[in-house]
Amino acid sequence: MGLDLHTHSIYSDGALSPEEIIDTSVELGLSAVSITDHDNILAFDYARAQALKRAEETGGPLLEVVPGIEINTIYEKNEVHILGYFFESSNRALLDMISYQQHARVQQITEIVKKLNKIARIRISMDDITRLVKKGGSIGRPHIAKAVMNVGGVSNIIEAYKKYINDEAPTYIQRKTVSPHEAVEIVYEARGIPVIAHPHDLVIAENLVKELMNYGLRGIEVYHRRHSPAMIEYFSSLAEKYNLIKTGGSDCHGTRLSNQLFLGRTHVPDWVLAELKKEKSRLEIASG
Repeated sequence: MGLDLHTHSIYSDGALSPEEIIDTSVELGLSAVSITDHDNILAFDYARAQALKRAEETGGPLLEVVPGIEINTIYEKNEVHILGYFFESSNRALLDMISYQQHARVQQITEIVKKLNKIARIRISMDDITRLVKKGGSIGRPHIAKAVMNVGGVSNIIEAYKKYINDEAPTYIQRKTVSPHEAVEIVYEARGIPVIAHPHDLVIAENLVKELMNYGLRGIEVYHRRHSPAMIEYFSSLAEKYNLIKTGGSDCHGTRLSNQLFLGRTHVPDWVLAELKKEKSRLEIASG
């Protein structure tokens, strides 16, 4: 058995459908999975329905689908991603935040498309980008890169990032987002469990963790495919120091075809899910 609490579907920048994530998780013998799409929660209902279907078809155990999201924020020019688990998906503040984030993505990419046309002379349209994501999904840099490649602007995705959509590129503009403090607070108020994602990306990790705890941060993503054993040890000690839950997942985006199917490959102890559920119960009792 095993867990993977950080995956992405075609509702953001993943290559697999929610159903394919569930099918693969079942084949791998996972006990629980969470689809944590960027600024999006549309995959959950499809994933849960597929998990029920597979359990009925096989007579095997029901794969637990944990409600999840990954919220992209900017703080002092740093990308800070906040994971949320077990939130109430009907919470108005949460839905409003997701709507704001989606609108900001469209605004940002509309401006980037204009710059690509004007500065780089790459003839690309919003339709070229939006058709690369499931309807209602979150568009982002990976979709811009692929669209630029598709119209012949570059020969590969990496070249697109280097030339046109890195933070310093003249054709790139930064997205407006909620702050990590707002993201944490909103997830927490939706009776969810906010977790700081892949902290290896952050040079300001410990100070930010201490700040975010004042807004409801309850966990650190300790187990991640890019975390070395030394990083896992460090972030584990940080979680213990501040009495935060250790979480983890593969951060899978890819497919079998590209040999990048990281789903289920990151070891996440079974007790991680038990700790999240324990915290969820505490939140339910505290809120009456």
